[in-house]
Order: sequence, then C-alpha cells, then structure tokens
Amino acid sequence: MAQAHPSGGPARRRRVRGPARALLAMLLMALVVGGAVPSVSGAGRAYLSYLVLAEGEDAAGAARAGAESRAAGGQVVQEYPQIGAVLVYATGPFADRVRARPGIAAVGATRTAPVVAPPRAVTGAGDFTAGAGTGGRAGGDRMDGETVTVPDPGEAGAWNLAMLGGAARGAADASAVSGGAAPSADALHGVLVAVLDSGVDDTHPDLRAAVDPKASASCADGRPDARTGAWRPDPGVVESGHGTHVAGIVGATRDGHGVTGVAPGVRIAAVRLLGPLGQYYAENIVCGMLWAADHGAKAVNNSYFADPWKYNCPGDADQAALIAAVGRAAGYARRAGAVVVASAGNDGQDLGASRTDERSPNDRVSGPAPLRHLGTECVRLPGELPGVVTVTAVNRNGHPAAYSNYGRGRVSLAAPGGDPDGGPQGAVVSDWPDGRYAALAGTSMAAAHVTGAVAVAAALHPELGADGLAALLAGAAAPGCPPGLLGCGERQYFGAGLLVLPR
Repeated sequence: MAQAHPSGGPARRRRVRGPARALLAMLLMALVVGGAVPSVSGAGRAYLSYLVLAEGEDAAGAARAGAESRAAGGQVVQEYPQIGAVLVYATGPFADRVRARPGIAAVGATRTAPVVAPPRAVTGAGDFTAGAGTGGRAGGDRMDGETVTVPDPGEAGAWNLAMLGGAARGAADASAVSGGAAPSADALHGVLVAVLDSGVDDTHPDLRAAVDPKASASCADGRPDARTGAWRPDPGVVESGHGTHVAGIVGATRDGHGVTGVAPGVRIAAVRLLGPLGQYYAENIVCGMLWAADHGAKAVNNSYFADPWKYNCPGDADQAALIAAVGRAAGYARRAGAVVVASAGNDGQDLGASRTDERSPNDRVSGPAPLRHLGTECVRLPGELPGVVTVTAVNRNGHPAAYSNYGRGRVSLAAPGGDPDGGPQGAVVSDWPDGRYAALAGTSMAAAHVTGAVAVAAALHPELGADGLAALLAGAAAPGCPPGLLGCGERQYFGAGLLVLPR
C-alpha cells in the first residue's frame, strides 16, 4: 500500500471486497444518474458530507457554524470546537446557502460520491476526551490477497535502523536505539505518539505493550469512537494492515522476536482513519489530529494523503475549505506540542513544480478520472501544510527512492523507505496483522522512522516543544547525508538531510 493509498508499499488502491462493493456502486450510481440531488432531507436521500468552518476558530465558532448549517437544512453529526468547525450531512445546494451566511469562513464537500444517509449515532462517539479499557484479542488467521508476508525476522537485518545510528556501527541488529545515548525505558514510556492510519492491530506480539487503549480510537467517519478495539484494522478493506506496519516501525517492542521499532517502549495512540470504502476523508483527518492533540501526543504520524483529491487546489471552493480545515487541525496539534509528520508521497513528482493528477476524485463510482493539470498552489494534504515535517524516502544505499515525491522547500527530511522490489533485504520489514510480518517500501515507512525519532528526542529532551523537537531533528540530519551525486546537497530530495537519531 503505502501508497496503496497510504504512502508506503505497492502503488495500489484499497477496495472493499466482494459483492457489497458492487452493490454499493450500483446504488450510488443510480442516485447520481437518476436525476437532480433532492433538496429535502430524509431517509434514502442522496447526501454529501461537508466541513463548515466559522471565522472564529473556537467553540463559539463551532456553535455558529452548526447553527447556520442547521438553518440551511443540514444535519450536524460532529462538532470540532477546537477549530471552530462542524461536520454536516446535507442534500441540495447546501454549500451555496451556507457560504452566504455571516460568520462563515468556508464550506466544502468532503466527498464527491453521495451516500444514502448520514452516519448513525454510536455509543462512545463524539467525545474527544473519552477513553477505553483494554480489549480482547482479535481472532482468526487471515491472509491479505495483495501483501506477501515474510517469516519472523527475529530482530535481525534491520538495515533501516542501522542507517539511523539505531544499531552498533556497521551492524544491522538494532542493539541500541541512539548510538549509546538511548533514553531510558521509563522516559520513552512517558512519550505518546499517534499513528493516524488504517488501524493498528494491538494484539500483535510486537505491539501489545505499545498501543495505549486509553489514547486510541477510530475516526473512520469523522467522529471519535473510543469503543474497545475501534482502532483496529477493518479486515474487509484491502491493505488495511498498513497502519500496523507503520506502528511497528515507530515503536515495536524489543523482545528478541519480530522487529524493533525506532523508539521501543514508546506509547502509541492508534487512531484509525480509514473508512469502510477505503477513503481518508478530510473529516477523518481533522478528527484524528484533534484526538491526538487532546490526548497529549508528541508526534502525529500521517502516512497517507487526503481523499478524494490527491491534490487540493485553493481556487476550488470545496478544496479550499478542506485545505483550511486540515490546516486548522494540524495547527492545533502543533500548538498542543505535537510534531506533525507526513509522508511526501509515492508518485515521483516534484512538489515544487506544476504536475498532473490522473486519480482524482478517487471516490467516484464509475468512469476514468479526468486528467488534472495543476499548478504549484495545489497541495497534498497534510504533507504540504505549513509547519508539517514532510518526509521523502531513500533506499538502502541512502539514495533517493525513485518513487518518492520531492521538491525544494516542500520537503523536510529524508528517511529509510526502501525498494519496493527489494524483498526483505531491500524493503522495510515490520509488523502485519495477526502476528505476521511484511516487507513494504514507500514514503509511509520513511515518515514512520521520523515519528519514532521524534519520540526519542522527546524522551531525551522533555523540555522541548513541537518546533524545538523538529529543529533538533533537522540540525542532526545534515551530518548523516551520503556524499556524491544525489547526496544531501540535493535539497529537493533530502530537505535538511538524512534522518539521524538524536542524542
């Protein structure tokens, strides 16, 4: 996957399996083709989801956005008082009506394919401070049809950790975390990082002690759902193991089996963003960012791009609202003390130049996507937002991976992402659901290394805030650059340099 659509692994798009997907596609197509979208809400109507942002980025703003949305016939299903926004489901020309109201900054549809009804209420959703107890073990041996698993590596051959100084010099066995200056287990345990992804299997032996259930939740429909196990991957969505793989890179336990994370002992807030249709909609991202920030995360890992638009352009009213909403959420997380880390993407594109997009909108139910010719103002969310640490990928030799996006002034750091054709020796081996392991490559994996490094930095330097932690990593990166062609002098590929674990 990683860019399965997340940013690591084979470049495939997740889809719901079986006849349910086909039935849903036919139903949605009938709604679209059958005539105008109804303007009166009710059961069985065609709804779109919207993010409505008030001018005030606070609880009063959220109340204003909610009131104006209800007056325009929308159904508010979630408030985001932290950023003055609400999530609304509505029919008809809702957006145009609300955009004209005083006190409203932006309104944007977060999807292009309608649904038949707003999401139903669930117990445990809606409270950003809610926690959950530990849950039972998910059962069953399941093999994903698209990801080849590998044998238990026994914490050996971790070239990616050796590249960071995470192993003894010249070795590849993760015997130390930061070249002799590793933080204590207690210090790492005091650090929480959030993995916003497809879900994390906290029953995996490498992750049982790492995932903190009280800080974990699902945001798969834009609402925080803290019910036990809600953060686990949905086995009905192809490549849903991606988040487990990312979490293993960040903080898998060192116990002689499986893999070791960059920051073994760190606590992980598992936040599932991936919805049942395989989408990372903007409201899911907003919910996840706010959840992570309100639970004290020191880093927020984002190894994906926002759906349904691979790149969002400010000249489009809907996409401009999505940029603003995710930007507010990322800014809130940073002000709360979290370093927001994101993958650069796996399209081999220069983010600082004009580019094309042949995949958007990717929630359409039929037909090819139009070819979009995009200027530099169009951005990948959340990786191209101000203040986000955006990570490119290098291969085992320390050279830029061919698939990695890049761009001078658009990327922050480079980190091990591996070779998608390199197998266990050239890709990054990490955890996979049901106690298994997989070798994936992509900027998803690279971002996870940086998130783990933030955890190490936070444990060593608890006095630093988000900007201080990011600056510490940037300052340490340049000395780790490879010399010669495509070395760190090529800032468009490396940003500040190649990630080195802090001391």
